[in-house]
Amino acid sequence: MPGGSQDNVAVFESGRQVPTKRESGVSMDAPTGVATDLSPRERRAVASGSIEHKRNLQENGIPADVLEALLPGDDIIDLEEPVVAGGMVYRFTKRAFDFLSCGAALVVLSPVMLYCAARIKRESPGPVIYAQRRVGKGGRVFSIYKFRSMYTDAEARGAQWAQGDDPRVTPFGKFMRKTRLDEIPQFWNVVKGDMSLIGPRPERPGFCDEFEKRIHGWHYRTLVRPGISGLAQVTGGYDLLPKEKVKFDLRYIETRSIHQDIVLMLKTLGVVSTGEGAR
Repeated sequence: MPGGSQDNVAVFESGRQVPTKRESGVSMDAPTGVATDLSPRERRAVASGSIEHKRNLQENGIPADVLEALLPGDDIIDLEEPVVAGGMVYRFTKRAFDFLSCGAALVVLSPVMLYCAARIKRESPGPVIYAQRRVGKGGRVFSIYKFRSMYTDAEARGAQWAQGDDPRVTPFGKFMRKTRLDEIPQFWNVVKGDMSLIGPRPERPGFCDEFEKRIHGWHYRTLVRPGISGLAQVTGGYDLLPKEKVKFDLRYIETRSIHQDIVLMLKTLGVVSTGEGAR
């Protein structure tokens, strides 16, 4: 289950929609002069460096330095529209399994969720859960939910990329990220039909717009429901650049099946058990 902006909306402090300083797994801080021959991990490190920008930066105002780190070079990629695999039986089975399994998981894991909520509230002030806008199937924007794992002033300098030893993450937040407990609220997104257990990981609207300018066909990822985990996450994790990630996503869309979904679920459990790629 493996990946904020000023559009993030913190929720569930006492009720819903509680405004707060935002947290996110995306950094908009990066120095100038990003080299194009850096490794993916080095590019992410560069993107996490400090830059001066407006506090109220909007999603469509992503600093050029960050985009240079995520989209190095000046090449334009043209993707062919994939043929979506999976017939009616597959789609019905997938949706039924998503709904039943995630609904049951929310009930079974409710004690764990209550424990996480109590630890989050005891460790630092602020809401327990926050929401962030993401692009779903057909380009529809929805709110994705996660347990708050950062301090409420995590973005005093603006939205940032998540780092391996991110100082903005609370001690319990580090544990949640390593074990992916912070992702549990996304089971509700699956029950609602916003997401699936397996599929392309949803991205923020602003980044989708920018990626589409350089990766023509980026939007093909939204031909299916986004997932909590997917082929890109278990194969390349957080080190993949957008142009690499989209290839895995389209490959999944063209070859998805019940067997492949089961394999990816098992691989996801393996990643969770080792804490590999946690941010």
